[in-house]
Amino acid sequence: MKEIFQKYKLLIFRSLGALMLIVGVVAFFWSAPKEGISENEIAAANVARMEASVRGGTSTTKKEPSASKFVEELKNAQEAQIQYFTILSMIFGALFLGYSFLSKNDSEK
Repeated sequence: MKEIFQKYKLLIFRSLGALMLIVGVVAFFWSAPKEGISENEIAAANVARMEASVRGGTSTTKKEPSASKFVEELKNAQEAQIQYFTILSMIFGALFLGYSFLSKNDSEK
């Protein structure tokens, strides 16, 4: 096993580095906030307006919070974990690639 690792060390480190960088970029764009209003939010606003017009009132009714504080904290923790995962994967990817491109004079001695 050690001989196989020594033989393909360069390929292993470059592959891991590229894979970690790709995972970091994908995680970054996946967790990036979406700009604009989604179609579901527009549809929900239209339904609320229609319901208000049927009732004869305006849409200034009080909204109940859709999520408790526990759920909000959980979402915030998950967002932080994704950010940390993104940063770590990019750092490890860069380190693996950097190590694979270092001079090989030390291993030849």
